[in-house]
Amino acid sequence: MKYVFDLERSARGLRLNRFLHSLTSKQARALFLNKPEVAMQGLTEEEKNMVRRLDWKAMQDYGASFFCLEKLARTKGVSNPEMVAHFRGETLEQFLKTRRVPGAR
Repeated sequence: MKYVFDLERSARGLRLNRFLHSLTSKQARALFLNKPEVAMQGLTEEEKNMVRRLDWKAMQDYGASFFCLEKLARTKGVSNPEMVAHFRGETLEQFLKTRRVPGAR
């Protein structure tokens, strides 16, 4: 059986997840918004590029936890539906059309 979030992926994503989780701190969010390169200094170049592009799918595939990705989304003003649409390769409008939520279309 292959797990989506296995030990290898978890270990690879640890540094990125720690950075993302740090965004729960007001000071870390302010630093990231004002001086992103300074805030991301502990990440590899690959990790920095995923964060710069807000490439949600790449970060998840790399090993980022969805719950940690939400910290980055909130910091950057991205909603959960926008993030999920990106995971699915859709625009927000396309994604919302698939929802059965009153007022979401």
